[in-house]
Amino acid sequence: MERNGILSAGNFIIDAVKIIDGWPQQEALADIDNESYANGGGAYNLLIDLAKLQAGIPLYAAGLLGADAFGDRVLLDLQQHGIDIRQMHQTVDAATSYTDVMTVGHNGKRTFFHQRGANALLAAKHIDLKLQQPRIFYLAYLMLLNGLDTIDAAGRTGASYLLQEAQQAGCITATDLVSVSHPQCRQIVGASLPFTDVLFLNEYEGSQLTGVQTLQDEQINAKGFEEAATHLLQQGVQRWVVLHHPHAALAAGADGSRYWHASVNMPAEKIAGCVGAGDAFAAGILYGLHKNQPMPACLTWGVCAAAASLQHPTSSDGVMPLQACLQLGEQFGFRPLPF
Repeated sequence: MERNGILSAGNFIIDAVKIIDGWPQQEALADIDNESYANGGGAYNLLIDLAKLQAGIPLYAAGLLGADAFGDRVLLDLQQHGIDIRQMHQTVDAATSYTDVMTVGHNGKRTFFHQRGANALLAAKHIDLKLQQPRIFYLAYLMLLNGLDTIDAAGRTGASYLLQEAQQAGCITATDLVSVSHPQCRQIVGASLPFTDVLFLNEYEGSQLTGVQTLQDEQINAKGFEEAATHLLQQGVQRWVVLHHPHAALAAGADGSRYWHASVNMPAEKIAGCVGAGDAFAAGILYGLHKNQPMPACLTWGVCAAAASLQHPTSSDGVMPLQACLQLGEQFGFRPLPF
């Protein structure tokens, strides 16, 4: 059977997105202007984004939820978007994971307060790579999945074994990271790199993993981006390191190719929030790879999907069918590359 579709595993989170009037000093008060509840977490966001892009390919979910109202909400949402939930499990041992996303209304900057909940108990036993025949296996987020991040005596993690199994089964493997300070980040992520075909990470994560300065005066350090990406390829990433920033992204190939793409020049009044933009970007890239698009086209799909997500404060409610996303690039153009 020919492989088809995307199996997305890892973090399934309820985001409580709260728009605040400003970030307060410690022990001070900020007003919450409005709030909403929506999908969160790399695995969950990617699937909803792909459904909203109208990708037209099988979408499979694999994760662990609490046996509670939030967990039931996630399952219903996935089903309503046409996503296969046979590998979604519920447990009485932990609550469904959630995140309070505090978003400053006038600039879209976000701060996250996260309850790891059931995601921390997710293990390889919950993910059956033989049940479906996906073309792409996506796992997110490394460093936010306690059960899969644990390092064994051989220096391997549960995530690394799972990705190796997926590769051996014939899947394209993709992983994404979370921007969290973790004392073992290089060991946790490093264990998975040789079994990762496509690695997504932002400028903070790139610097944290490699020690390379990816920003200079808060602007992209192009030399640093390329150096960090090259370092990660040398550590084992098989095909692409995709390093992104709100202004531009770099796709560095194991074959030596390097492609830059600027972000859509969205007007400030069109930006309601930045939460989920990185996941929408990954959704566009993986959709393109599934459709055998060349990487420059994949980058266009990614940055346009990310731009669409900015239109709403939640992760995915701003995402539209692919052609409508691409029209944002045509309408507003792309930023000049910041270097």
